[in-house]
Amino acid sequence: MGPPSSSGFYVSRAVALLLAGLAAALLLALAVLASLYGHCARVPPSELRDGGAPAAAPSLPGKQEPTSQPGPTPEPDVAATRSSWRPPGPWDQLRLPPWLVPLHYELELWPRLRPDDLSASALRFTGRVNITVRCTTATARLLLHSLFLDCESAEVRGPLSPDAGDATAGRVSVVEMWFAVDMQYLVLELGEALQPGSLYELQLSFSGPVSQDTREGLFLNLYTDQGERRALLASHMEPTFARNVFPCFDEPALKATFNITVIHHPRYVALSNMPKLSQSEKEDVNGSKWTVTTFHTTPHMPTYLAAFVICDYEHIGRIERGKEIRIWARKDAIADGNADFALNITGPIFSFLEDLFNISYPLPKTDIIALPTFDNRAMENWGLLIFDESLLLLQPNDKLTEKKIMISYIVSHEIGHQWFGNLVTMNWWNNIWLNEGFASYFEFGIINHFNPKLPMNEIFFSNILHGVLREDHALVSRAVSMKVESFTETNEIDELFDLITYNKGASLARMLSSFLNEKIFISALKSYLETFSYSNAEQDDLWRHFQMAIDDQSKILLPATVKSIMDSWTHQSGFPVITLNVSTGVMKQEPFYLGKVKNQTLLTHNDTWIIPILWMKNGTTQSLVWLDKSSKVFPEMQISDSDHDWVILNLNMTGYYRVNYDKLGWKKLNQQLEKDHKAIPVIHRLQLFDDAFSLSKNDYIEIETALDLTKYLAEEDEIIVWHAVLMNLVTRDLVSDGNNHDIYPLLKKYLLKRLISIWNTYSTMIRENVTALQEDYLALISLDKVFGTACLLGLEDCLQLSRELFRNWMNHPENEIPNPIKNVILCYGIALGNDKEWDFLLKIYNNNTEEEERIQLAYAMSCSKDPRILNRYMDYAITVSPFTFNETNVIEAVAASEVGRYVAKDFLINNWQAVSERYGTQSLVTLLYVIGRTISTDLQISELQQFCSNMLEEHQRLTVQAKLQTIKNENLKNKERSARIAAWLRKNT
Repeated sequence: MGPPSSSGFYVSRAVALLLAGLAAALLLALAVLASLYGHCARVPPSELRDGGAPAAAPSLPGKQEPTSQPGPTPEPDVAATRSSWRPPGPWDQLRLPPWLVPLHYELELWPRLRPDDLSASALRFTGRVNITVRCTTATARLLLHSLFLDCESAEVRGPLSPDAGDATAGRVSVVEMWFAVDMQYLVLELGEALQPGSLYELQLSFSGPVSQDTREGLFLNLYTDQGERRALLASHMEPTFARNVFPCFDEPALKATFNITVIHHPRYVALSNMPKLSQSEKEDVNGSKWTVTTFHTTPHMPTYLAAFVICDYEHIGRIERGKEIRIWARKDAIADGNADFALNITGPIFSFLEDLFNISYPLPKTDIIALPTFDNRAMENWGLLIFDESLLLLQPNDKLTEKKIMISYIVSHEIGHQWFGNLVTMNWWNNIWLNEGFASYFEFGIINHFNPKLPMNEIFFSNILHGVLREDHALVSRAVSMKVESFTETNEIDELFDLITYNKGASLARMLSSFLNEKIFISALKSYLETFSYSNAEQDDLWRHFQMAIDDQSKILLPATVKSIMDSWTHQSGFPVITLNVSTGVMKQEPFYLGKVKNQTLLTHNDTWIIPILWMKNGTTQSLVWLDKSSKVFPEMQISDSDHDWVILNLNMTGYYRVNYDKLGWKKLNQQLEKDHKAIPVIHRLQLFDDAFSLSKNDYIEIETALDLTKYLAEEDEIIVWHAVLMNLVTRDLVSDGNNHDIYPLLKKYLLKRLISIWNTYSTMIRENVTALQEDYLALISLDKVFGTACLLGLEDCLQLSRELFRNWMNHPENEIPNPIKNVILCYGIALGNDKEWDFLLKIYNNNTEEEERIQLAYAMSCSKDPRILNRYMDYAITVSPFTFNETNVIEAVAASEVGRYVAKDFLINNWQAVSERYGTQSLVTLLYVIGRTISTDLQISELQQFCSNMLEEHQRLTVQAKLQTIKNENLKNKERSARIAAWLRKNT
């Protein structure tokens, strides 16, 4: 009974009886409607049980009396509901209530995939799961995660007797079963409360759809192998997609063991986390035979690591330290040797990490499978790692590509997860960086171990640091480690898998390692991994083990605890920019903003970072210092204008921050570059350009300060430095968008004079000894930008080389274009050619099945400067089969060029309905952004809005208007910057 009301009113007995009768009638009507709604909302399984009989509809029982004896329990009512249709309750919360702890899953899945029937548009699976749980709090209501599943039956057995097994277990009746859609829960209402401390078994039968449009839960891949159309099924559970496959407790801290059984067609092989335990045969009601594959019990692991694949693949394998490693792929790929490279590196990587952490890989086998299409790139499922084949397979003759190193990095990352994530799992998703950040960091340690000649600092900058420093900034970005309570919706978890988690997480791990030393760093991680093996940890657990390692020695002294230092980096967004005045030795820190804010009082970002400063003076490494307040004086960093001293902060760019200097500091560095640039290490020449151009773009320094650094470039022979300069200086808004025609000839004259030396070096190599590039990773990732810029600026030798290589390939297809410059050669081969070249490329595209190469070819065909060819291209794209150009929006590709922008606009006017049907109405919004990329006046915005008024819905028009206004404002800001660049170029050309 609820509390009495503080105020009331009097009614007669007759009126009270009348009201009571009306209330009863109303409740009865609501109950009937709820029952009807439940059956309307529930989608009945379209598949047949046991391959034949239709699934039984749930019965509609009344309230069942609890029973303590085994026996049949009537099936509960099943309904789907939103939280607003029920009173507030635990189903409104993102986190499961702590009433039950899962201990073990007995899971059986039966997808109805048949190799002779790949046309099924609504493939489904059925399944059963028995979950052993321990009750921690008396409750008559159970919550599990479930999404897109039809739950046909649910039973609760128990309490279980540990001594007598399950034979004497009673049953707890399930009165009602309903879905809380918002938070993706299946709710079981019980006839009696479960007892704290007791064990129970939840038994559920269910069915669900196989995903064909996304790679979430259990999904389908259609592909071609040995000339035949084939299909496979695979799973992807991270972060919250296990609930799409079976009802479960889908949170990372709720680890359990799994016994998995997969029923599949006899022509397929089934794979899971563990080795196969047994195989048997099952016959459905139609007499069709199916294979039942059962796997060994897994270690304790979270639901997001459960994995299954059903495929018609081949494999190659080897034994590493007594454990089997197998690489699975399409039969054609295995026969061609495309999996050999991955197999050869996998075992040694496992062994290296086992030795590094002194913890053996605990599973008896590792399967790694290459899927034709896997949107998530790769997934570290314990014992069954899943990759997109473009990131795992390598043609044996594919020597001139950075792909070998890329595959090494990705395989290293996923194997690193076997310790960071699988063995020790973060407690909840707010600390996913403990998985991804450390796996990303150890990619580089692993590759450095096997390839000690690789320039690791430069590679870390190019692959990790450069990208995240461009995206991360105060106020707008997010912290690496977030508060649990800041999450309110499931989709917010999925959004955590971004540059902040991976790249910033790896950068912070690298910074931590740099101000300690490798011995202490690894020692602390060993202790952490040993302590939390098969369990879960939080960020503070990691800091505690680092602090223990620090306390056990006396050589390394820190200005604060490890927790205080690292929390200043993980609990606040963005990063600092530190400014050194070399005349006074005063160093200060402030948050980095996209566009420096003049009025600091408007900001809420008041915290400071505890910053490790590794630095060098005149090329000599100096002792570590700390900036642990907003400003501090370092007399040892003072230099005068009269000598040749220079100072660079952030040695090897191990600190996660940008560095600014006063005018004298920049001047001295510029003088040193012109005098002897080799005295400044390559990583710091990269740093100077990246920091200076970023700081100038965001109003920390003048653009002229950054440009002054480029004067010495005629002497620069490191292509990775050139890559950094060109990425910052030769940008679309400066040279390709039509608003800055005056800059192009100035930039052409200034850069080509300095670029010719590096051009001659690498163009000669391309022409005479291209295989010399195969070990030069920095060249492989830089050539595309360097060659593309040379052609863009009209270097005749670049244009001639493009013609030569393209025509040679046309006439002799076996003479493939070198991969590092293939984008450039294809584009300029088309731009400098006519219908003959374009038709040739279209033919190659239509005969190609590799998605990556098809995208490359599709974009190359948009490089034509002939409006007639571009119109033909767009018309072809919207009229041919929808499977053609499915990877690329051809209209957007055409609109991206200066010529194509106007052609695409006219094409849209005449064909907007067909374009909308082909690529969707949202693509029109994106197209308008691309077409409107150069607008700088309100009149241009009005004209574009008028142009698109008949194409878009009202909400889309408002979105476009706001975006175009933003583009205009950015262009106006860039116009002032461009004018200053042009003035500087006139003065220095």
